Amino acid sequence: MVKHYREILQAYFKDYPFVETNVNSFNDFIEKQLQKLTDEIGDIIPTIIPQEVESFVIKFKKIWVEKPSIIEADGSKRDIYPSEARLRSLTYAAPMYLEVSAYIDDVQKENFTAMIGKLPIMLKSKYCNLHGLKRDDLIAKGEDPNEPGGYFIINGNERVLVTVEDLASNKLFIERKDVGPSEYTAKLFSEMGSYRIPHTLEHMKDGLFYLTFTRFKRVPVIPIIKALGLVKDQEIVKLICGDETYDSIYINLFDAAELKNEEDALEYLSKKIGVAQSREIKVERGREQLDKYLFPHLGTTPKERLVKAYNLCKMIRKLLLVIEEGKPLPDKDHYMNKRLKLSGDLLEDLMRTNLRSLVQDIMYNFQRLVKRGKFQSIKIIIRDELLSSSIKSSLATGTWTGGRKGISQNIDRTNMLASFSHLQRVVSLLTSTQENFAARSLHPTHWGRLCPIETPEGTPIGLRKNLAILCNISKGDTQDEKMKKALENYGMKGIV
Repeated sequence: MVKHYREILQAYFKDYPFVETNVNSFNDFIEKQLQKLTDEIGDIIPTIIPQEVESFVIKFKKIWVEKPSIIEADGSKRDIYPSEARLRSLTYAAPMYLEVSAYIDDVQKENFTAMIGKLPIMLKSKYCNLHGLKRDDLIAKGEDPNEPGGYFIINGNERVLVTVEDLASNKLFIERKDVGPSEYTAKLFSEMGSYRIPHTLEHMKDGLFYLTFTRFKRVPVIPIIKALGLVKDQEIVKLICGDETYDSIYINLFDAAELKNEEDALEYLSKKIGVAQSREIKVERGREQLDKYLFPHLGTTPKERLVKAYNLCKMIRKLLLVIEEGKPLPDKDHYMNKRLKLSGDLLEDLMRTNLRSLVQDIMYNFQRLVKRGKFQSIKIIIRDELLSSSIKSSLATGTWTGGRKGISQNIDRTNMLASFSHLQRVVSLLTSTQENFAARSLHPTHWGRLCPIETPEGTPIGLRKNLAILCNISKGDTQDEKMKKALENYGMKGIV
């Protein structure tokens, strides 16, 4: 058996190439996530419209990407291959098309396809001109047949998107603080689409639980639970305590005893965020804030309010188990609590921001033309250079949304092993100037996932890592859906 290990390894890498996870992530971004981002935008309703119409709505429909091509100085269009892009210092990118419709007074007046920009294409992905070519064809096109791909060509430079390691969103982490008004703090980053809202639950010295998120700064938690529709004290106690008895819960309930119904609680919360209008407006504003910004990953519509209340009770219970019963704190460095952002996820963040900029630019140009009385068609107000230049700039400089730097890097071409190593690199978002001993040290859960040897010396030690040779990264959404279906088959039922 030992004799044939070479054949086994060769067979494995034939089915699972080194950069397969990154290439699959990029393919998934173009095939699924790009359309989701477009659907996320919804209806675009300008504030200034022509006088003769009652309503004007712009809608983005289907979006798609073609294969990389180039338009020469004489106007001719043809396919471009990576070797030519390197030699001529060009960007290996493909045109991106969007179907746009304009509705005037609920009647479709315009429907056209516009090129909204050029998207850099990852080598050896489905949308690359090298995809599916055999060894001899690759050599004919000026490519190394052993080249794994998985990187981009921007202005003739080979750039790689480095995988980013981050704490898992939508998970509760409890930590102990040596300084500050509360000894234990529970934190959760609620992420859905463009939202990533930190929620902090604290147990203060006065015995009350306080929640902080967006405009709500240290607001008692029981009024929030009551504002979500869970008004009865008995139900709240049962959900938090179960069969146990915790005295601190009764202190919290007594503090919010004067809030008898949902409207009272919403009015109380609106006062806390500085709403000074009538009771009706306070109630409405309170509901808006809770629906939109409290646990957006659970939903942003009124039907999810009770689910949010149950989850808030669950958070308090978990914090109480640590405070009252001394349950161990969750291990933030366990790899179960980490998520890796691959090229597709990073491009999704970038594209979300740039699509918003495109919408704002369309709105600005539309309203400017309407004011001048020169508006004819929305076809003339879509600028394709805007999206192309901003995406290209981010990939060329490595400066990403959220102020992150070094996401895109020039690939290391010292030798073939250095290139493979760079394509498998994983970086942490933690700053290298701080100690963070626990995050830097080797964890038992890194076994089979991260290389225990390859990390630089000096300040970035342990924060810049490499994937293990046989590591394969699964897609989170598909795993979650499978698990949910399996649990439902075993008899699990929804709480609402």
